[in-house]
Amino acid sequence: MKVPFNDLARHHAGLLPEIMAEIGEVFASSAFILGPKVAGFEQRFAELHNAPHCVGVNSGTSALHLALLALGVGPGDEVVVPALTFVATAWAASYTGATPVFCDVEEDTGLMDPKALERVLGPRTKAIIPVHLYGRPCDMDAINALAEKRGAAVVEDACQAHCAEYKGRRVGQFGAAACFSFYPGKNLGAAGEGGAVLTRDETLAGKVRMLRDHGQSRRYHHGVVGYNYRMEGIQGAVLGVKSRHIEDWTERRRAVAAVYRRELAGLDGLVLPADEGPTRHVYHLFVVRSLCRDLLAEKLAARGVATGLHYPLPLHLQEAYAGLGHKKGDLPRAEAWADQCLSLPMFPEMREDEIAWVVGQCRAAVRECGC
Repeated sequence: MKVPFNDLARHHAGLLPEIMAEIGEVFASSAFILGPKVAGFEQRFAELHNAPHCVGVNSGTSALHLALLALGVGPGDEVVVPALTFVATAWAASYTGATPVFCDVEEDTGLMDPKALERVLGPRTKAIIPVHLYGRPCDMDAINALAEKRGAAVVEDACQAHCAEYKGRRVGQFGAAACFSFYPGKNLGAAGEGGAVLTRDETLAGKVRMLRDHGQSRRYHHGVVGYNYRMEGIQGAVLGVKSRHIEDWTERRRAVAAVYRRELAGLDGLVLPADEGPTRHVYHLFVVRSLCRDLLAEKLAARGVATGLHYPLPLHLQEAYAGLGHKKGDLPRAEAWADQCLSLPMFPEMREDEIAWVVGQCRAAVRECGC
């Protein structure tokens, strides 16, 4: 048997008639940029997260960029981001002219470590971007307490955490804004690129809406230097359909994760994700750790199990940020996660026999590795 890491064809198969009907309406109206399908999705996505305002944009990267711009982040400012995340989190700071400051992560979760955060906060810190990595929310109480003390804005990077919860509340409610990605492989994915900014602040939402649309307050009246970050009507249509299913898909992901946790527990040499604690983890990824990660991935591939690496090089060691002067050993926990992480297959359409196959082959491969 071969088990893919993800299977988007299977994911979309049953939805195609509904999706194509919605896309047909976009063509009928010719509302290809923004328009009623995007507006309808914005309302639905805001409701899913109990947030009053949602602004659809063309990617999660753009969402992060615009959130920082709307908060006044710019040259001379610092933005703290975890070292273990996709690079777009740091790009957002760089795009504004601010400097990203890299923070180490917690040993057990890989999420931004509040103790490490406190050490890197400084007089130039304008914003903090905690990343709800792999679908698990950060310790928002501790992070917000530090942000309030410093006077810094919090922007949640929830690009992997659609419908995740912290202490019974959906992400998107714990900062000035929260940013989401609808990249096709995400828990809620578009038919291409897409993103959104959620906020409780009407003024902030208005700024983001202007910035995404060439800085326009009304057609051909440009109040600020803006960007072409608009969501396409087709993506709004696809996301509108798929958003009706996200709750069911989330529960299925959690069910797959529960089997992994139960059946892989106690294996020497394999570290499973930490207990969920006060969060509702939505398992965009199911990430294990191994001291012989590369060998384990090789053996699983030989047994028909596809895996992924998220992320094999922490941000402070990326060549793009070499000018900041970091060296190996500066952020040891992020570096350890990067060296050891391995993502197992995780998608809501996984069959029971596929889950069992992954478990069995993982058990055998871990024993063979002997790490």
